[in-house]
Amino acid sequence: MTPQEQVALVQNYFAAVDAEDLPALLSILTETCVFTVETHGVRLEGHDAIAAMFKRLWDNHKAVRHHQFVHVPDPVDGRIASRFQVENTEKDGSLTRKSNCNFFEFDGERFSAVAVYMAGPNTLDHE
Repeated sequence: MTPQEQVALVQNYFAAVDAEDLPALLSILTETCVFTVETHGVRLEGHDAIAAMFKRLWDNHKAVRHHQFVHVPDPVDGRIASRFQVENTEKDGSLTRKSNCNFFEFDGERFSAVAVYMAGPNTLDHE
């Protein structure tokens, strides 16, 4: 993949997360994708576990928004790093803001691994 294609896939991933579009999100991940929240000791493997985590995220918030991206693609080694801001609208309307970094690894044109480094409390609750 070219650097531009890598960035586009990351943008599609976050667009699916923000739109709560589970089919689009899962189409970007391999069936055996490993999803970790490194800062909170979370490790999930496969579509079912990852889908359950995102459903909890969406159920626990009015809205989620990712923005202000800085991407560092590495097409030679099949990975990309993305730094961004997160804005979660809580059920009561208040906002939780964070600065996060994700590291994505590619298997073809999908992600085989996503490693999240999250500032503050874990909003990707795994239980």
